[in-house]
Amino acid sequence: MAPARTPRERWIEAGLRALASGGPDAVRVEPLAKALGVTKGGFYWHFADRGALLGELLDAWERTSVDEIIEQVGAAGGDARARLRTLFAVATRREGMLEIDLAVRDWARRDPAVADRLRRVDNRRMAFMRALFGEFCPEEEEVEARCMLAFSTLIGSHFIAADHGRLDRREVLRIITRRLLA
Repeated sequence: MAPARTPRERWIEAGLRALASGGPDAVRVEPLAKALGVTKGGFYWHFADRGALLGELLDAWERTSVDEIIEQVGAAGGDARARLRTLFAVATRREGMLEIDLAVRDWARRDPAVADRLRRVDNRRMAFMRALFGEFCPEEEEVEARCMLAFSTLIGSHFIAADHGRLDRREVLRIITRRLLA
């Protein structure tokens, strides 16, 4: 009986965890094999080389951070405001996705191909939000401003360490959401 191979998905999941914790330099075959409790030889059943794995990680990141979120928002239904609430909730609940997104953004600062990929992904995200905001905002400028504010809040609020007076961070984010959807 042939030994069972470590599934490709497990290598990708381990790679995404490494990317999130240490950036692309942390995505190395030997440490991934050790984390998976397997030999590195199994890696080459699935990937030609480390570069192929890095490409797969970007594909997985795009699938989970755009395609799957758009599917979930569509499946939840409702009017545009309800779908935007779902979008904001799903985008903030996904375990580990912010860390991966931030690692990709940092990686894009040093790699033009990753920067192009990030631009495409961000453009897809913005196009999706434009379509939703456009259902109740008649002015193009207002749609663009709300999209930018929403996207900036989803990513940037994690970098801000400021206190909010008598409000906690979650309450401030709820207020922002109410204003964006007004």
